[in-house]
Amino acid sequence: MNNKNKSLEELNRLLGIMDELRAKCPWDMKQTNDSLRKLTIEETYELAEAISSGSDEGIKNELGDLMLHIVFYAKIGAEKGAFTMADVLEGINNKLIYRHPHVFGNVKVSGASEVEENWEQLKIREDNGYKPVLSGVPASLPAIVKANRIQEKVRGVGFDWEKREQIWDKVLEEISELKEEIMNHNTESIESELGDVLFSIINASRLYEIDPEAALEKTNRKFIKRFNYLEKETLAKGKSLHNMSLDEMNVIWEEAKKED
Repeated sequence: MNNKNKSLEELNRLLGIMDELRAKCPWDMKQTNDSLRKLTIEETYELAEAISSGSDEGIKNELGDLMLHIVFYAKIGAEKGAFTMADVLEGINNKLIYRHPHVFGNVKVSGASEVEENWEQLKIREDNGYKPVLSGVPASLPAIVKANRIQEKVRGVGFDWEKREQIWDKVLEEISELKEEIMNHNTESIESELGDVLFSIINASRLYEIDPEAALEKTNRKFIKRFNYLEKETLAKGKSLHNMSLDEMNVIWEEAKKED
């Protein structure tokens, strides 16, 4: 049996299992879209964690958990008479074909950036010629992810820097404005200007094809590893971080950096 047939067989099996769960399991029977929502978000983050760790086994397992949630929502939709799993699959299939005319049609593209631009234009046409460019950005996205998505969206309609190097003047401008508000002790403006600095840094990461969320997470992990080393070495010396000077901590911190 080839992989495609095997996949279809297992999907059909999962759909059957879900039918059984909704009919016989007290927990599964009482679930709703609202009750599943927070669990779906949790599963998505667990998938992101598996991807960050580079664990193929973890990715496989977490994809299975997410697939379960997709089937669950489709089952609830079918029970309400709103939509079925077939409707979900038909919808995404039609959307992919429509938004990839360079694959399924006669449109020619020069590269990935042109594909992105065409994608955004096609999305606008789907709503009878008008759909706000930023309407597809979920309000509940984490701020860093949202900022990156906003910038990708507006780039799709041509609102972007002509040369990516130009972003650094903007970054320096925003930092200068932040420093000025700090000097003026204007709390509200400091928050606003700090937001502008972060937005410009995220913009720079996009222009240089770096995922800002992934970059920050790597720094988080690096900091945790180094601080754990600092704490461990401090305890090994019979000392306490609370009683050490910053200079003493920095000596061990430099050791931690060499350990990396």
